[in-house]
Amino acid sequence: MNRPVKFFAGNNTKHLAAKIANAFGYELNSSSMVIFSDGEFEPSFDETVRGADVFLIQSTTPPSDNLFELLLMIDAAKRASAANITAVMPYFGYARQDKKGKPRVPIAAKLVANLLSASGVDRIMTIDLHADQIQGFFEVPVDHLYASELFVEDIQNLNLDNLIIASPDMGGSKRAYVYAKLLNSGVVICYKERSKANEIGEIKVLGDVSGKDVVIIDDMVDTAGTLTKAADLMIESGATSVRGYCTHGVLSGDAYSRLDKSKITELVITDTIPKTHNSSKVREISVAPFLAKTIKAVVSNESISSTWRSNNK
Repeated sequence: MNRPVKFFAGNNTKHLAAKIANAFGYELNSSSMVIFSDGEFEPSFDETVRGADVFLIQSTTPPSDNLFELLLMIDAAKRASAANITAVMPYFGYARQDKKGKPRVPIAAKLVANLLSASGVDRIMTIDLHADQIQGFFEVPVDHLYASELFVEDIQNLNLDNLIIASPDMGGSKRAYVYAKLLNSGVVICYKERSKANEIGEIKVLGDVSGKDVVIIDDMVDTAGTLTKAADLMIESGATSVRGYCTHGVLSGDAYSRLDKSKITELVITDTIPKTHNSSKVREISVAPFLAKTIKAVVSNESISSTWRSNNK
């Protein structure tokens, strides 16, 4: 590490940024934010970043303000002569808008990629993008990491007798098969009919869950409608237990209430997004050591794919 390394946090991700810096062996560097009366905001760094490898840590949820704050921080670092700027986006907002699902709508994920590139960022680091192809929207390197590095070990430590991995929908089947291979288990897939965004119709399970300890794998849990309906259906179908492992705990609306009322055994999430409530059914695993180790590989010019097994999938 020839150049100085500095970590700065956006307002939304200070909870995680300090843990990442500490896991790296550093303290979180100081930054400030001025908010003007009309709602404009102006971030600034309280120390020099000239010639430094700067890591700006910000999950973009809620997306709009936090994304624009990150863009301004990148611009400020660029204009202050940082040698290299990496946007560490544990949760990448707008990732669900990766294609046109109907006429006359934007491809927001591509627009976000364009904005980040135009702001002067040199590298993006993120975890479990909703769609892998978003990596191709960028003109700069993207380190796409996978929470399976954390979740697989945690699932193994449960010592479940009759483990089976479940995908909550057809689109997540690839992710489920990766986990199943790593855990030497079978797979079942849920089929859902979604009437519109955040509203779930009928759910069916393709496969036998009777007597099984089911682990549902997904990149995010938003309103928890799909997850809780699937869990209740699986318990009614004879499953011994049902757990959810979802990287990004958006948990909006009535999500916590749904979880508390459902038959799900446990939901395990990471701290890519700050929790707003507590629930006995929700357990959190930190991605801070995971990201710190990856950042060390970046600043040391070491291979990331050989550092983590799931990046070779």
